[in-house]
Amino acid sequence: MQTKLTRLGLVLALACAALQAHAVGRLADVTVIDRNSGATLPLHYSKGEYWVAGAPGARYAIAVRNKLGERVMAVTSVDGVNVVSGATAAWGQTGYVLGAYYDYQITGWRKNNSEVAAFEFSTASDSYAGRTGRPNHVGVIGVAVFKERLPEPAPEPWRWSRRHERDVNESRADAAPPPPPPPQAGPAPITAQKAMGGATGAAAPAAEGLTDRNRSADAVTQATSRPPLPSPQLGTGHGQREDSHVGQTSFERLQPQPNEVITIRYDSRENLIASGVIREPVAIRPNPFPRSDSASFVPDPPPRRF
Repeated sequence: MQTKLTRLGLVLALACAALQAHAVGRLADVTVIDRNSGATLPLHYSKGEYWVAGAPGARYAIAVRNKLGERVMAVTSVDGVNVVSGATAAWGQTGYVLGAYYDYQITGWRKNNSEVAAFEFSTASDSYAGRTGRPNHVGVIGVAVFKERLPEPAPEPWRWSRRHERDVNESRADAAPPPPPPPQAGPAPITAQKAMGGATGAAAPAAEGLTDRNRSADAVTQATSRPPLPSPQLGTGHGQREDSHVGQTSFERLQPQPNEVITIRYDSRENLIASGVIREPVAIRPNPFPRSDSASFVPDPPPRRF
């Protein structure tokens, strides 16, 4: 019985591990969904980075699941572009606010509170970032997760006791002014930041420009150092308009920097195989007579055990 329970526990553990195999993140699980098939795209880990293989023309969604029992904000970018505002992505920008243990699929570029332009894999030159003159960061999905700063609870009001009231009356009788009550401290001030389904914040232009220049230099170095790929690099296009309804809320970040940054890169399967990210199993060469290599005479028996 104990053996059966142990085996069952092992099976359950393996099943849970399989369910988590396609997600990245500590505070939030981030996955990429192929909307044409509904399947979660498998993750491939190579040289410290996670990759997914996309198919040209396929629509996809970025699924974010909040793993915490409190609200978080997910500032999301595709190809270095904020998916809500369309600005070159920075941490201090707008994002999606997710309730405790809530999950949400980001299906496209936000056009208004009720529509998005669908995410679809395209060539880098036809991507939204490429068509808007920002091709240096094509091929990457980013989610910056922020915890929320909650207001401090207000202190209990100062109460006068009967004894204190008696002392005050006696003091008044002696013509002495009563002691003033201690000052009441109110809740900590909150800077509300409204956004389209999230919160906004202005990033310092100088810092953002410096980051973009550094990343552009890295992109040029990578492009010149890697071998030519068998197919055009994938990007994310500006697809057809779809219904997607969100509301506005306020959110104050716990800190200026994200509590976690989740990054998933993507390209076509052919390119990922060529670059060594995906390792296909070595194909076995078929043999028309697979049993012909066996001995044609009686083999010796195994050695005696006694």
